[in-house]
Amino acid sequence: MRAWRGLMSSNLLLFEQLGRELVRQSGLSMADYEVLVRLSETEGRRLRMSDLASASLSSKSRLSHQVSRMEDAGWVRRESCPSDRRGAFAVLTDAGYATLVEAAPGHVESVRQNLFDHLTDDQVAQLADITETLWRRLEETVKSGCAAPQGSDAAEEVRGA
Repeated sequence: MRAWRGLMSSNLLLFEQLGRELVRQSGLSMADYEVLVRLSETEGRRLRMSDLASASLSSKSRLSHQVSRMEDAGWVRRESCPSDRRGAFAVLTDAGYATLVEAAPGHVESVRQNLFDHLTDDQVAQLADITETLWRRLEETVKSGCAAPQGSDAAEEVRGA
């Protein structure tokens, strides 16, 4: 239980601090930054809106509003999908890429100061092992909408929380 509560509390505090610093340094929200990063890492700097929503664990409606705000800022644009009239792509603009390039060093420094500077090299390696294990296990479960099987140790432990 101590591990769960520590993880929950530290994640909340870490992301709150990172979000505050990102807004202060660049004017970007964490949601803005995530969209810019995801688009910058794809071929052609574009993703179908549905794929972007899925990758960011966001509803299509919420992502649509996010992208609309980012369009207003000139960071992304929508393009229609030639093979599916209902589909659309979110495309990173040159201005959006420049905004990301400008924001990234400060954000990376903030992550270093707020996370990695407080851990030993061994702890960083352990954290990487733990988070990769969790990520592999949870990615399919969350994206498929499935819950942890009833009776599993994890499900029992959380119910006892």
